[in-house]
Amino acid sequence: FGCSLLALCERERATVPRFVLQCIRTVERRGTPLGTGTAWGDGDSSGDSLHGMFGFSLEAWYAAPPPDEHLDLDDGRWEDIHVVTGALKLFLRELPEPLIPFSHFDKFIAAIKIQDPSLRGRCMRDLVLSLPPAHHDTMKVLFRHLCRVVEHKEENRMSVQSVAIVFGPTLLRPASEESSMAMHMVFQNQVVEHILNHYGYIFPEG
Repeated sequence: FGCSLLALCERERATVPRFVLQCIRTVERRGTPLGTGTAWGDGDSSGDSLHGMFGFSLEAWYAAPPPDEHLDLDDGRWEDIHVVTGALKLFLRELPEPLIPFSHFDKFIAAIKIQDPSLRGRCMRDLVLSLPPAHHDTMKVLFRHLCRVVEHKEENRMSVQSVAIVFGPTLLRPASEESSMAMHMVFQNQVVEHILNHYGYIFPEG
């Protein structure tokens, strides 16, 4: 973990990391609507616990993966769905450059503050489209899954707001930690809420 998204995708010759796809497919294959939602919202996804469980092997695998070897999420260590979702959240949190790059942070915050709904929607869509392919495509895959989670909010208690609280500070953060995190957090969550609520407009082919 802690590998640049662009570098990882370049190495894999893809625009979405294989690990992200594997985690999401595993969750959707195993999880009932209830299990999927609670897995994303609850569970122990702290860095210490996950690194202690399998951190070395994962980091070593990503640093120098054996030829043609794929990470086996059916291995017993991944049996608990919370381990899979926790690992993906950890992967996203430890990206040196977040899914929404530092260079776009102020632009997204400014866009979400726009009062006119139509203008705000267009600005948000254009900003997402302006992301590097690896960031754009990974965001599309992740948010498509999160939209499916939200569809079952009556069963899993994972509303748009709940998902935004979980992912807002992870996917969008300023380069400098000196700025007011509490002030930014409201807008970080609102950005995630907006993308979830307008997924079909932002990713029309999705």
